Amino acid sequence: MTEKIMKANPIFNPKGNDAVENRTIIKGNTTGLFQLNATKYSWAKSMYQVMVGNFWLPEKVSGLWEDAIQFKNSLTNEERRAYKGILSFLIFLDSIQTVNLPNFSEYITAPEVNLLLSIQAYQEAIHSQSYATILETVVDSSDREEIYYFWRDDEHLLERNKFIWGIYQKFIDTPNDENFFAGVVGNFLLESIYFYNGFAFFDTLADQTKMVATDRMINYIRRDELTHVTIFANIIKEIKKEFPEIYNEKVITDMMGIAVEQEIKWSKHILGKNIIGMSHANIDQYTKYLANNRLSMLWIAPLYPDVITNPYKHLDRLQDNNSEKGNFFETTVTNYSQSTSMNGSWDF
Repeated sequence: MTEKIMKANPIFNPKGNDAVENRTIIKGNTTGLFQLNATKYSWAKSMYQVMVGNFWLPEKVSGLWEDAIQFKNSLTNEERRAYKGILSFLIFLDSIQTVNLPNFSEYITAPEVNLLLSIQAYQEAIHSQSYATILETVVDSSDREEIYYFWRDDEHLLERNKFIWGIYQKFIDTPNDENFFAGVVGNFLLESIYFYNGFAFFDTLADQTKMVATDRMINYIRRDELTHVTIFANIIKEIKKEFPEIYNEKVITDMMGIAVEQEIKWSKHILGKNIIGMSHANIDQYTKYLANNRLSMLWIAPLYPDVITNPYKHLDRLQDNNSEKGNFFETTVTNYSQSTSMNGSWDF
């Protein structure tokens, strides 16, 4: 029977065994050495290539000064409020991920996967820098404090932040199998559901030639987040394969249901009813459509079988900054991990 209490990896374990045939996603007997010439999880090698290739810096995104002019003169009051509230939520999400990812990486016993989580934490920090760059350029300095701490005056956002934080904190306080699995699922949901109505808002503005530089920055962030979705989807599938006694599909579907409910509630609240193209009906349909898409990555049946289309048709016209063909919303996220096989090499 698998031990219920989980133990963090020692920094160095001379008695460990790094042989591929003994390697497991968690609960392995690793030495702590990053032995990357012999790897078990081929998807991690592919993901490494994609994530390193996605390197970018917010300073390279031009045009934010034009956004600053539009923010003051062209946005409606509802659009300005949504811009501030959504940025506040995105800032929280990437802040908590930067801090929390090492807490989970300490229990992953495959070095090739630890490597990905380290890159992910770095990317989350870049996202935080990106939001700071947006705030420094686009909004008045007097508004920055309001945006960072929007949750202090908005009970809807505080509720969302506390829910996500609570999942992570529970595992940190009590690191057992059940809390670890819930935490991994929480990571998956954060990366795959929580960001995306906010992303769609910026895309919707850009489709109307508003805040185009902000949307360009968001597209870089979204590209990173898609790889993070794939990482945690694969971790969950490896747990199912190697530790079926820990895997719990009901936990996934129950938590997904809560995530969808909260995402819909928050998005309707912060977007209101006057954002062109983002009606309450569209928010509801899109979030459920997205949930079905994400569950399919885990080979789980849709929670909302009647929802089969993405209502945001205008997003089909928007391509990401890499000029990659194919719309994210119509393309399985796992495509991002299916790069060329490296046959044991980590080089490009």
